[in-house]
Amino acid sequence: MKKIVLKGYSKNLTAVLLAWAVLMMPLLAFGQTRIAMPKNKYKVQDDIQLGQKAASEVERQMPILNDYEATRYVQSIGQRLANAIPPEYQHPEFQYTFKIVNASDINAFALPGGPMYVNRGMIEAARNEGEMAGVMAHELSHVALRHGTAQATKQSNPLNQILGIGAVLGGAVIGGQSGAALGQTLYSGFMLKYSREYETQADILGAQIMARAGYDPRDLANMFKTIEQQSGGSRSPEWLSSHPNPGNRYAAIEREAQLLRVSPSESNPAQFVAVRNRLHGYPQAQTMEQIAQNPQNNQSGQNGGQNGGYNGNSGRYESRVENPSSQTRVYNGGFVSFNVPQNWQQLSESNSEIWFAPQGAFGDNGITHGTLVGVAQGSGRSLQQDTEGYVNGILQGNNYLQARGDYSRTTIGGRDAMGIMLAGRSPVTNQNEVTTIYTTYLRNGQLFYVVTVSPENEASNYNYAFRNMLRSIRIND
Repeated sequence: MKKIVLKGYSKNLTAVLLAWAVLMMPLLAFGQTRIAMPKNKYKVQDDIQLGQKAASEVERQMPILNDYEATRYVQSIGQRLANAIPPEYQHPEFQYTFKIVNASDINAFALPGGPMYVNRGMIEAARNEGEMAGVMAHELSHVALRHGTAQATKQSNPLNQILGIGAVLGGAVIGGQSGAALGQTLYSGFMLKYSREYETQADILGAQIMARAGYDPRDLANMFKTIEQQSGGSRSPEWLSSHPNPGNRYAAIEREAQLLRVSPSESNPAQFVAVRNRLHGYPQAQTMEQIAQNPQNNQSGQNGGQNGGYNGNSGRYESRVENPSSQTRVYNGGFVSFNVPQNWQQLSESNSEIWFAPQGAFGDNGITHGTLVGVAQGSGRSLQQDTEGYVNGILQGNNYLQARGDYSRTTIGGRDAMGIMLAGRSPVTNQNEVTTIYTTYLRNGQLFYVVTVSPENEASNYNYAFRNMLRSIRIND
């Protein structure tokens, strides 16, 4: 009899404890929508290889905006979102990268395996950082859920038939007729557009990623209203044929948002406004349709002043490059002055950056010998953190480079500074290249940087010129 009483008591106690545990669980743990990974017969490595191949084609055909400050900002948001992808959808093999396309359309697209491209027009149209982050979270969701290869599995088509650039653009947040036209120009293959099911999954997972990253998921829903307003309230051409109606999406995301708990985070609305205003300061960007009609003008480093603002056609790479002249001239940029070799050309001058290189050392893919000097937005946290952020941007944009050694302390213009050496085989010269980055703070909190570049086997000919330049720097801010 005693055993029976205790057994019943134990059962009741267990039930009470279980009920209490459920009540105490965060709503996030059981309230959010569960998304099942789509059926996929392809390996994760297939996604990576396809994405890499497509990314090289995108960057050959589209005008990538090489603005370090804006790109670093987009990269910081993108990485924050990538880190917030729920563990069950994480693929450690994927490498998420983020670049800006100098196009006016409100668009963004991500390639299998992680490369993402955000149109300048999308950043300019977004009303706040959350709306921009919402578009990026949606695209990251397509990658995390492997929708590209899942769609190939569903349609039983070979990957090389359907996963061209046009296919990827068809699944962008805003495809439209211009996106289709560009895709047809780049690839003549089958035009894949994600199904309504996959678009809904990307909206839901995108909302969850936003909440985990500290953004209000309703900003993703609000971005669809912004899209409608940008199109004058009319149907977006061609887009709704493959995407759920933005009104339905808005309601679905609103419902999901009610199930989510937004993680605490620090936001800096002023930084988004500063970057958006910075982009507004560039000449008007072309539409995707115009880019498709003029592919010869769209290679990275040419359209609209990318790569520091010079036209790559004005130079060409040569196997023999003249050594730095022992004679120098003074460059005076207002707040900064320094000596540069007499035989180095001034390739660009913009609000943020200036490049110097000898003849034969510059072209469509940047400089192989020389230096660049510029300023980037600082976070104000520490020189170490801001330097690491800038260097990470360099590494993402030049993936052949790797750090050689640790950061070191030095001085620039009498100010505390940091330096680090990067090295790797240059795809332009096919020789080992040494790139050294030096940084310090300006009084307004901006990061001042100097980047020196030379082939490793010519370093002895360039080190004196670089040292002379660094010693001569005078900062007057």
